[in-house]
Amino acid sequence: MFQGSMVALVTPMTATGELDEKNLLSLIDRHITAGTNAIVILGTTGEASVLTESERNKIIKLSLDAAKDRIAIIVGTGTASTLETIYQTEQALNLGAQACLVVTPYYNRPTQEGLYQHYKAIAETVSIPIILYNVPKRTGCDLLPETVERLSNISNIIALKEATGDLVRARELFAAVKGKLDLYSGDDASALAFMLQGGKGVISVTANVVPKAMHDMCKAALENDVHTAGVLNTKLMLLHKDLFVEANPIPVKWAMQQLGWIDCGIRLPLTPLSEQYHERVRDAMKVSGAL
Repeated sequence: MFQGSMVALVTPMTATGELDEKNLLSLIDRHITAGTNAIVILGTTGEASVLTESERNKIIKLSLDAAKDRIAIIVGTGTASTLETIYQTEQALNLGAQACLVVTPYYNRPTQEGLYQHYKAIAETVSIPIILYNVPKRTGCDLLPETVERLSNISNIIALKEATGDLVRARELFAAVKGKLDLYSGDDASALAFMLQGGKGVISVTANVVPKAMHDMCKAALENDVHTAGVLNTKLMLLHKDLFVEANPIPVKWAMQQLGWIDCGIRLPLTPLSEQYHERVRDAMKVSGAL
């Protein structure tokens, strides 16, 4: 259903930590103009874990209204609880989301059978396209290829965002799902190689800062224009890496503030980018063409 450059959108906040509705709408328009293929809201980069239910619903409504069917809105709904994830996924469906991104249940470290039953229960309860999301460095659990293969037989589980950055794992996943699921990279630094192996795109942090460049790189990769994709990606590689000098979304929010696209707001327990990294991220932005 989706492919190409899909931005993992930040949640703009004012300096006092309130939702910044004006800049949220502006970012969505910016991505549409730049050619971004889909917008993922309320994911890791969107600080979903520190938002209230009313804020989540407001962001979903605002995003869908701003998109006006010009771009797909995918909503992050994963939590540590199966029941709560079902509830949030139902809310997203009822508000009009095109799909949901469901991260593995963090903290409680389920078995592979538990992960299978978790996703099966969500998919069977809520009739919305579901994208699995595996990011073990943040969640403490790893959705293994054999479990993804089992889940690929559930009709409304349509894709997997694989954020390990492990290209050996990627090959195992392509072999396991046999085309039954679309596979997306969740790691900007290895996304080009992932797409050249058969991935359908990337859910990208970097696209927040250089949306057109990420769109153009992904387009070239999906058209198997290896040379063009490689040239474009080389310019972005420092940015891919340096947007993670501190926990995401700390660096990317700072970078976007430097561009004048958002205010400085970020919520505890996250804090603004440490001063020692300012020049490093700024230099990466210059190399990428963002500055």
